[in-house]
Parts: sequence; C-alpha cells; structure tokens
Amino acid sequence: MTSIKELTNFDMAEQLRTDEDIATYLSMVLKDGDTDELIHALGHIAKARGMTQIAKDSGLGRESLYKALRSGSRPQFDTIVKVLKSLNFDLKAVIHTQK
Repeated sequence: MTSIKELTNFDMAEQLRTDEDIATYLSMVLKDGDTDELIHALGHIAKARGMTQIAKDSGLGRESLYKALRSGSRPQFDTIVKVLKSLNFDLKAVIHTQK
C-alpha cells in the first residue's frame, strides 16, 4: 500500500507541454464558464511557459502577473487579453447551437 508521503504533488503546468495541450485545457475551462477557474488556468499556463517570459511578452510586471493570476484575484479583462496574446491565443466567439 502506498502512503501519502510517497505520493507526488500533481502540477497541472507539467501537463501543458504543447500549444495543443494548452488550447484543449483553455477550451475546457472556457466551456465551463467559471471566471475563477479561467484565472487559475492562466496561472498554470503561464507557469508552464515561464512566468518571467509571459510578464515580459505581456508588458506586465512579474509580481503584477503573479497577483493577477492567483486564486481569488479579479484581474481586469485587459490583463487577461494581454496574457492570452503573450501565449499566442485569442478568445473566439462561438454560436451556441440549440438542442
């Protein structure tokens, strides 16, 4: 039997190796429509890509980026867009099909 001490911590950032991984993850989070989860997901993605590089590419300070993407934060929409652009992703409007 495995003890708790022998288990490794799961780190979502380690699973986000490719653009396709990130796109799939973001799509799932966006589909759920939970703003807090989106912010949390962007934090994982920024960590996977390198927080310092994302801060540089987005024009945000590194500490500001950490604050904006931590649990419970309420970043401005502009910040979310800057982070997505620095990751080479855009938000896209999709028409909902009726069932």
